[in-house]
Amino acid sequence: MNVTSGGDGGGVDDVNTSSALTNWTYTVSQRYQHLLDKSTPYVRHRWIGFGVVLFIYVLRVSFVRGYYIVTYGLGIYILQLFIIFLSPQVDPEFEEEPFDGLALPTHGSEEFRPFVRRLPEFKFWYSITKAACLAFVLTFFRVFDVPVFWPILLFYWIVLFVATMRRQIRHMIKHRYVPYTFGKRRYTGRTEEVVHDASPVTS
Repeated sequence: MNVTSGGDGGGVDDVNTSSALTNWTYTVSQRYQHLLDKSTPYVRHRWIGFGVVLFIYVLRVSFVRGYYIVTYGLGIYILQLFIIFLSPQVDPEFEEEPFDGLALPTHGSEEFRPFVRRLPEFKFWYSITKAACLAFVLTFFRVFDVPVFWPILLFYWIVLFVATMRRQIRHMIKHRYVPYTFGKRRYTGRTEEVVHDASPVTS
């Protein structure tokens, strides 16, 4: 009886522990999401925070003089998200009708339509910040310090960046859109209003 009771007690303890862990994880997740939601309007502060994280990572890599594969992977990931960030939500290459939804209005009766990104600013910031933090953690594991000749990786990344940006700029010119709203004029009847805010932040 004692053994059975002890076994039952152990099972109850395991259930209580699992329930407490689940509740704790849920609470932490909720608070974390709450902080993210509160940080959404603070665009400048968020990007300054990313700059600090990236600067710390660069100092770490410079100090240990290694982890070039990790740095290269981080650079490729940031470049990929940056291109998506500059792209419109609907690709004009695959539209059946003429693509004029992102063009600026030329008459006072037309409605101002801001540029809608495929990747919102907040998700872009959040993704690359997480990637930088993960890359920083990986620099503490020697298994990821693969010996490579880093100038070749740097040169290849620069070539890839130039080629990708050239294609993106051609795409912008061809379809006549600009991936930002800063300084664009808002036509509101008789008056014109200059928009000084960055592109709308959506989470």
